[in-house]
Amino acid sequence: YQHLQSVYRDEAQFCVVFVSQAYAKKLWPRHELKQAQARAFMEQQEYILPVRVDDTEIPGISETTGYIDLRSTPVEEIANLVIQKLSLSRTKLFEQNYLNIEEKNRKVYISQETEKLAKRGNSIGMKFTLIPAGEFFMGSEKNSWEKPVHKVKITSAFYLGTYPVTPAEWKAVMRSKPSYFKVDDLPVDNVSWNNVQKFIRKLNEKEGTDKYRLPSEAEWEYACRAGTTTRYSFGDDESKLGDYAWYSDNSDGKTHPVGQKKPNPYGLYDMYGNVWEWVQDTWHESYDGAPADGSAWERGGGAYRVDRGGGWKNFAKFCRSAARHYRDPRYRGYNLGFRLLREL
Repeated sequence: YQHLQSVYRDEAQFCVVFVSQAYAKKLWPRHELKQAQARAFMEQQEYILPVRVDDTEIPGISETTGYIDLRSTPVEEIANLVIQKLSLSRTKLFEQNYLNIEEKNRKVYISQETEKLAKRGNSIGMKFTLIPAGEFFMGSEKNSWEKPVHKVKITSAFYLGTYPVTPAEWKAVMRSKPSYFKVDDLPVDNVSWNNVQKFIRKLNEKEGTDKYRLPSEAEWEYACRAGTTTRYSFGDDESKLGDYAWYSDNSDGKTHPVGQKKPNPYGLYDMYGNVWEWVQDTWHESYDGAPADGSAWERGGGAYRVDRGGGWKNFAKFCRSAARHYRDPRYRGYNLGFRLLREL
């Protein structure tokens, strides 16, 4: 019973508290309320839904707290009111990004065996993280080329490189080291989109598969956001970017070994900064007409290809989840690399 109680408490989206004299007289409800308040504080979620049945005062549930007032409500209407409030709260929570997806929640979607497979990587040591299927809102209102914000549904889970591809991994496939910064554990740089397509073909041949490719722009942003709707996967506070990325303020004018900063909620490293990352799509000036299924948008849009995430010499505004850029597919630069997607 205690185990089930803890599971429901940890996994539940809301804690509904009926405030009454009967509640106040018992010790265990007050104990559960304290646990719920602690969770709401730690996760910064609108998690507790008070329902006032009478005038009883309970610490932490005051007149200034948002609540459903049932003191003059017929009993038969209580259930409907609670359901309506929960529905509104779910929408608010989603829009305000309280429901960040953490590792413990991903276990709902990912079996232990599948997780082990993702961590095994491949014959050249590349590591992958499993990204669950789901929906998200892509883009932002900041710039015209990031509009309109639109809903995208990722229908199939996929593996995404835990880190950007490194010079060591590039050499294992291509027998060359094109990077300006040549240390093995740095992100590979100085590779064009066309170069990356050759790398992918050779890697698929080497692994005896056709599962490796660049992520689409939608898949990249979906994985980068990791369930969030804020400017960054860690929130809106730009001052925290240095904990997650090598960018203009802390890079000292160079790339750095992958995986040295904090990961995003999905466990992906260097999604911001270090090097820009090629994706599969052609560049379009806006998202008008963009696919809603997460596939790469390659029809129309001209010859340029999209890159995402910002790099070591870029300001924080270029390292946002929605920030996007374009380059000639033949372009090579020491601020530009990639990470791979592996289909299930």
